[in-house]
Amino acid sequence: MDEIWLYHYDPETKQQSMEWRHRGSPRPKKSRVQKSAGKVLASIFWDQDGILLINYLPKGQTINAEYYSSLLVQFTDILKEKRRGTFTKGVLFWHDNAPAHRALATQKILIYLSFQCLDHSPDSQDLAPSDYTCSLD
Repeated sequence: MDEIWLYHYDPETKQQSMEWRHRGSPRPKKSRVQKSAGKVLASIFWDQDGILLINYLPKGQTINAEYYSSLLVQFTDILKEKRRGTFTKGVLFWHDNAPAHRALATQKILIYLSFQCLDHSPDSQDLAPSDYTCSLD
């Protein structure tokens, strides 16, 4: 599991960027596209076979232990649905040391769901596949 900020753009369509010009007249200068029209935090859950759940944090909300715990329950339901028969031995779970992940309420839900958590040392690199994904289609 990992979180990543996704930036979204509102680019011009090819039709919108077309304009009438005289032959030989210079093309108009295009200003550089701004970093984004906005951004959204995506929580991505995956296993060795691919992405299982992408959840987008609603605008104005922050990830806290309660929100994260509800995501874990949602993830468990999707895991049981998408990976029938392979969910028999439990879940080996890895996430970073974010405050919502370390909270007591989160730890309790992880125990309740029988997730076995892998340690993520504070000085280790974050090598989550979601950090290197170009498209989530």
